[in-house]
Order: sequence, then structure tokens, then C-alpha cells
Amino acid sequence: MNQYEIAVLYHPDLEIDLEKASGKVEKVIADSGGKITNTDNWGKRKLAYPIAKNDFAVYVFYTVDMPTDGVQKIEQTFNITDEIIRFLITKPDLKAKAKAEALAAEKAKKAAERGDREDDDEQDEPERPRRSRIRE
Repeated sequence: MNQYEIAVLYHPDLEIDLEKASGKVEKVIADSGGKITNTDNWGKRKLAYPIAKNDFAVYVFYTVDMPTDGVQKIEQTFNITDEIIRFLITKPDLKAKAKAEALAAEKAKKAAERGDREDDDEQDEPERPRRSRIRE
């Protein structure tokens, strides 16, 4: 099983009744042998350019575990589904993602250490009066 990320742009009129359309998409994924591990609904957002005379769309992102041959089945079904105005299926680079998370954690750790030392230094030294720079 491979991990994929699927971005789906739903028709903006479906903002109120998105459950029916998202249920249809989830059924298509399940029928293709996929399992949805995460769903991220961004809501209605403005598009960069009009798509099918729509200036807005409802953005929903799915993280899916499924076999490789399931991707083609999903693409064929999404192409003829009226509720979807655009979709994108990508395979994330898990090594790069793990490396980025490790670097972020290391950076946060270093920042926390620097923050602790700065607090200690401020307590040891008395506060100096500040001079204003006035040019005449």
C-alpha cells in the first residue's frame, strides 16, 4: 500500500451540503481499495483563476493508503463527477517530510535553549538606564 494525498475542489454551491458529495468521494476511494487516514477541510476559498465560471471552491484534502492501480480508477471516476471541479493526486516524498520535521524539531530545541540562557543573563545583570540619541 502506498500513501497518496488527494486534493479535491468541490463546486462552491456544495458548501452547505458537502456531506453527500464527500461521501460519494469517500465511497469511490474505498471501492478502489483505498483507506482514508486523514481528512482536512479548508472550506470555501477564492480560486486563483475562474474554473468552469466559478470564482470559489470548497477545498478538501485527503490522505489515503491505497494500491497503485487504484489511482487510475479514482482519476477516471473523478473526471466524470459533477460535484468536483478540480482534483490532484500526489504521492508525498516521505523521506523529505521526515527530514523537514526533524530539522524543525532541532531548530525549536536550539531556540528553546537560547531562550533559557537569555533569561538567566537578564536576572544576573542589573538593568541599565537607557540613553536617548538626540541630534542637534
